[in-house]
Amino acid sequence: MARYPFDAYPGSTESPVMSATAAVASDLQDRMAIAAAIADWGIFRDGGHWDALSDLYTRDAVMVTTWCKGDAEEFISRSKAAFARGARGQHFIGNSSVRINKDRAVADTRMSILVRAKIEGTEVDVTCIGRFHDRFVRQADRWRIQARTPVYDKDRIDPVTPGAVVKLDPAVLARFAPGYRHLAYCQSLAGDQLTPGLPTPGSAEEAALLAESAAWLTASH
Repeated sequence: MARYPFDAYPGSTESPVMSATAAVASDLQDRMAIAAAIADWGIFRDGGHWDALSDLYTRDAVMVTTWCKGDAEEFISRSKAAFARGARGQHFIGNSSVRINKDRAVADTRMSILVRAKIEGTEVDVTCIGRFHDRFVRQADRWRIQARTPVYDKDRIDPVTPGAVVKLDPAVLARFAPGYRHLAYCQSLAGDQLTPGLPTPGSAEEAALLAESAAWLTASH
């Protein structure tokens, strides 16, 4: 009869309990690394730390926003140019739900976007709430973003000066989905070319995004 767990597994230096504990620890470490990369993204993007931001992505990474759909380097280049013009935005990062399969992971993270703009001379704050839907891959023991698509829940406009009147064109506002229409309204006034067909909760675009990510996560690799 085996006196110790090791005795039941000749040649083994670990018990089943130790192996299970190591697996849990490794999984937790991966989740923490992915969550840290997501949090870093907000600080690097908003603070103009462009080299550090670029290092969070794979070389073939794809970014989707209201104003950009292309590779991550294009996103960074356009963000850098806007930053140099004085544009400022803030991204508040919330909790993440992460699913991992070997060297791939899918993460959904609650987030808020805050932008200051002007509408017909009135200074306003735009708040947009949603989540980041990310695909991560592990490269050389480092988790990096391969694709990011926001899902826009809802947004609003508030005047910076209490009591100020914000005048919106209803026809222009109606062009955009409810999840991000006020954000898109301000961006359209600034001359941005807006990305069509962005996902919102319960939309066909969101269903397609989630299905694609599920298939990508479970594909053999």
